Amino acid sequence: MKVFGLAGWSGGGKTTLACRLLPELVGRGFRVSTVKRAHHGFDVDRPGKDSYEHRAAGATEVMVTSAARWALMHELRSAPEASLEELLSRMTPVDLVLVEGFKHYPIDKMEVFRKENGKPLLAPDDPRVVAVASDVALPRLPIPVFGLDDVVGIADFIVAHCALAAR
Repeated sequence: MKVFGLAGWSGGGKTTLACRLLPELVGRGFRVSTVKRAHHGFDVDRPGKDSYEHRAAGATEVMVTSAARWALMHELRSAPEASLEELLSRMTPVDLVLVEGFKHYPIDKMEVFRKENGKPLLAPDDPRVVAVASDVALPRLPIPVFGLDDVVGIADFIVAHCALAAR
């Protein structure tokens, strides 16, 4: 599987860009999955549901399944956070995994930059940032810079950079 990151500061538009890139890439015939990093505690379950009660009672993993989908929830129970490699090894192989977040992880990535955030560019200090998508013109960088709305151009770049074979 090819892995490519969308990284940047919170509020920069990573999720919006990912949600716009997915139909573009899938429409080209690629099988694409995503990994989304949350920096806060999160729960995909809710109290009162059987699966939640199973976890609350101490289950390490709970799988919920139906005719339409399945989900596996794994409780770390004080164990260290899984590495990106461990997480990827649990996924069904696809052509491309878009990784949202993990901004300091050593994978090739596109920085998603919004001037209004008031945060510095990551690109000058991270050699794994291979392109930037921005809402403003940026000072000359030695890597490609795309407008945030240039979904086709960004998809073209990712396909070329990851050497994805057309289906």
